[in-house]
Amino acid sequence: MEEPTPAAFTKPVENAHKAALRSIARVVHDTAEPQPEEIAREGIREMLASGDVLCVTGAGVSTDSGIPDYRGPQGSLHRHRPMTYQEFQHDSASRRRYWARGFVGWRQMHRAEPNEAHRLLADWQAEGLLSGLITQNVDGLHRAAGADPVIHLHGDMDSVICLHCGNREMRSSLDTRLQEANPGYAEAAFAAAENVNPDGDVTLDQSWVEQFHMVTCLVCGSEKLKPDVVYFGESVPAERKAAVQELIAASSALLVVGSSMAVMSGFKIALTMHQSNRPIGVINGGPSRADTKADWRWRTRITPALQSLNALLGEQDHQ
Repeated sequence: MEEPTPAAFTKPVENAHKAALRSIARVVHDTAEPQPEEIAREGIREMLASGDVLCVTGAGVSTDSGIPDYRGPQGSLHRHRPMTYQEFQHDSASRRRYWARGFVGWRQMHRAEPNEAHRLLADWQAEGLLSGLITQNVDGLHRAAGADPVIHLHGDMDSVICLHCGNREMRSSLDTRLQEANPGYAEAAFAAAENVNPDGDVTLDQSWVEQFHMVTCLVCGSEKLKPDVVYFGESVPAERKAAVQELIAASSALLVVGSSMAVMSGFKIALTMHQSNRPIGVINGGPSRADTKADWRWRTRITPALQSLNALLGEQDHQ
């Protein structure tokens, strides 16, 4: 059943919102058979051993840190739809619902720690095996693991932007203000919450949303506040796109880790690499849109796969 359109939407905004909903709902099907483990692993090992591999990661890298993915078997899209940019910009009820849920969920995401997959990718980057690291995740865990530099394709949750005046505020500062406006709320609501979602919010009953008090922009007083991340229905900033293009030009191959590549901003990287006949490897727990473009397709859990590759690369160093 099609979701009702918020009454505040004009026709152009409604059309953009519906396009964003179609992107959210995209199902990634099997389009190419995964290869036997030993074949895919060896192909990806050879890619990494040659160096200058561009790595693009998705939500599957962070599941071992307790953050759910979107489209996996247990993914959050089975029970929760993320906000669209149009809702943040034009629908006050949706915005309030997000912030009630986000106030509770952010502190759980904020406590998440990098897992072994994040640490291994940071090590490979430091060793020169990776030319660069681009993540579609907004959890900041690659940076926390020591990866540097990291292009956060869709931003991260550390700051908040006012959609009215453009002022940015650290999320920790906003959280302090929300705690002052809602004493005791986060702890009580978390006890009633159902799950934490990849965008940092939780699922809450509407009765909790109605008890929540939102704060306003420190500069202009607007309630149009949004995490400074790229939401469905919003474009990746031009300077970030340019940085991605520079990395693509400097890379000899592409490794996709933990991503279905359902969103075009990520999938376009695979398309560009494929068009220039550079090898592509995919390590993912389920199907990826990049599968038909990939030379190596390894369908497996992320952390054990990276550990296995790391052991093989270490053996090679000692030969």
